[in-house]
Amino acid sequence: MLITGVKMSLFVVGRVCTKTKGREKGRKCVIVDVIDKNYVLITGPKKLTGVRRRRCNINHLDPLPVVIDIEKNASDEDVIKALSQTEIYKEFVGKGGKS
Repeated sequence: MLITGVKMSLFVVGRVCTKTKGREKGRKCVIVDVIDKNYVLITGPKKLTGVRRRRCNINHLDPLPVVIDIEKNASDEDVIKALSQTEIYKEFVGKGGKS
C-alpha cells in the first residue's frame, strides 16, 4: 500500500514515461490526465511516437525524470509544442510512429 502511494506521486500531468507492456512497449508517452490511483490518460502523441491517446495502467509505465509544462487534458498539438522545447524531443522524433 505504501509503495502505491509513493509510486502515484510520480504520475503527474506532464510526466514523460516509457510504456513497458503491450504493443507500444518501449515507446515514450506523456501523461495528460490522472484518472484514479491506478490509471492515467496518456498520449504519444501518435504523430510523434505512435502511442495513441488512451487510458493506461500505471503499472505499465516507467516514469522518466522529465516533466513538461502542459495543462490537464492538453491537446496533442500542445504536447508536441511543449516537448519540442526539451532535450528529450530528439528521442521522441528518433523513434517516431508511422513514416
